[in-house]
Amino acid sequence: MTIRQPQYSKQDFARRGDEIYESQVRLKVEEGNHGKIVAIDLETGDFEVDASEIVACDRLETRHPDAQIWIVRIGSRYVRRFGGRTRRTA
Repeated sequence: MTIRQPQYSKQDFARRGDEIYESQVRLKVEEGNHGKIVAIDLETGDFEVDASEIVACDRLETRHPDAQIWIVRIGSRYVRRFGGRTRRTA
């Protein structure tokens, strides 16, 4: 099993991922996919959308085995939330 090494520092990884999402991906995926995960290859800009981050990443890695993957939840600043939260009422 080959262990992949990150090609970017943590700061560059996040900056690059956010830039690609905002400039190339967001408008293509936002409508009708709120709450789903986008897995983005930082090298190619290719991406996959799925409700499961594992499924999205697996599909992306099938096409790009050495992908450097950045994950975004559509419509949220966070991929995961820890702790309780207040329910919204309609």
